[in-house]
Amino acid sequence: MKKILMIIAIIGFLATTGCEVEGYVTDQPADIYYVRPAAPGPDYIWIDGDWVFSGGTYVWHEGHWGRHREGQGWERGHWDHGDRGWRWNRGHWR
Repeated sequence: MKKILMIIAIIGFLATTGCEVEGYVTDQPADIYYVRPAAPGPDYIWIDGDWVFSGGTYVWHEGHWGRHREGQGWERGHWDHGDRGWRWNRGHWR
């Protein structure tokens, strides 16, 4: 019985971890400027900060250094404007 409950709990957790809320705002938030810290090593690239939709608005999460992924590059996030307002498209590896 404990194994079954554990499996159900794990499946429930995994089912919710892929959920991403998409939100729209009437005004695009202002650009955020901050000093980028020194790279921790030569095989790191800067991953720009990201806007995360939370509580009906976008909240800024600062950038960080990440290890370079062989054969991939980091595509910065950007704002799109449509009929429903402004929406943030998150940065990602390509």
